[in-house]
Amino acid sequence: MAQTHTPLNMDFVTSQFPALGKKWVFFDNAGGSQTLQGAIDRIVEFLTTRDVQIGGSYEVSQAAAEALLRGRKAGQTLVNARRLEEIVFGPNTTVLMQTFATTMRGQLSPGDEIVVTHADHESNIGPWRRLEEFGIVIKVWPFDQESMSLRLEDLEPLMTERTKLVCVHHVSNILGQINPIKDYARFVHEHGARICVDGVAYAPHRAIDVQDWDVDYYIFSLYKCYGPHVAIMYGKYEHLAELDGLYHYFYGKDKVPGKLEPGNANYELAFSTEGVVAYLAELGQQAGATGSEREKLVAGFGAIAEQERALTDRTLAWLNARNDAYVIGRPDNPGNTRVPTIAFRFEGRNSGEIARAMDDHGIAIRFGDFHSRRLIEELGESHDDGVVRVSMVHYNTVEQVDRLTQALSEIASSKELAS
Repeated sequence: MAQTHTPLNMDFVTSQFPALGKKWVFFDNAGGSQTLQGAIDRIVEFLTTRDVQIGGSYEVSQAAAEALLRGRKAGQTLVNARRLEEIVFGPNTTVLMQTFATTMRGQLSPGDEIVVTHADHESNIGPWRRLEEFGIVIKVWPFDQESMSLRLEDLEPLMTERTKLVCVHHVSNILGQINPIKDYARFVHEHGARICVDGVAYAPHRAIDVQDWDVDYYIFSLYKCYGPHVAIMYGKYEHLAELDGLYHYFYGKDKVPGKLEPGNANYELAFSTEGVVAYLAELGQQAGATGSEREKLVAGFGAIAEQERALTDRTLAWLNARNDAYVIGRPDNPGNTRVPTIAFRFEGRNSGEIARAMDDHGIAIRFGDFHSRRLIEELGESHDDGVVRVSMVHYNTVEQVDRLTQALSEIASSKELAS
């Protein structure tokens, strides 16, 4: 029997995001989701009651340290890490990837190999390519355009005894398809290497489970997952302990994660992670889940996935029914294996003009290459301002999708926008 999920209480959902229900409808969530009231409340609470440096003996400093600890524990719950020390905070995924690449350099020797893909965001390509100046060999896992996927049979010939790391995305911020990361990790480990996953485009949509997937490193931005502008890097503790440090010389290799958070984490933003986890767990409790906060969070993401299935399927159905538009990537959603990040193009139209025309309708979308330039160029879609992208999350509604498609229909039929 097919599993059923209790529908989200959309009145409750929208009430938790103070920016919703005003002028704009947000369909640019892959660039940054709206921030939860619970996250905002913790930021305010920290700044008004705990805003001092940690490490002091006095009460307020102890309260600041407690807030950071609670934020780290929330990060542990969010990704299902084995230890809370496996959670590293940073300003964004781009910086954390650069941090990781820099601190891994000491483990690498000339001739060692790192595999990247051109289907990734540049954050998971550029930092590794910069290691070429130290003699590190960068190989490219080819993207199969027929299946619109990364296939293990194409990775196999690249793997050698010198391969140290494979870097890959969980979901492309262009294609929206969920990659089988658990299968990738198993394959990479069987070949004696480690795996680094960019989870930015996955994290708002499904529960992360680093233990089940057995990934070595997993990095994503909380500001695209209902929090403020902060990011999280997970790494297996023993792997983080091997990395070089970025902090003072007396932060030894075993000082994890502090050695990777120079100047310390942003306390109030780290604390806000607790608000994100509490909200996701509340969604699960409303869906009937009991047990631990983690179990409720997983159930909450189950309800999110069902809401997003409706958004994805309705948008794809509208695009597939048109003879003047096409989807970038797979145009279907078998088994709900797609997130509602959908890039497309109108034949003979400039994507920038399409997106800017949507402004008059109060609907926020975006155009371009979204820092996945290598993929857009490889697909031959860099012309005419790149592609149009609609990126939704669970607080979007089917009614908003209908408003979106009605506006797009009017804009696409306007002769003034013809190239």
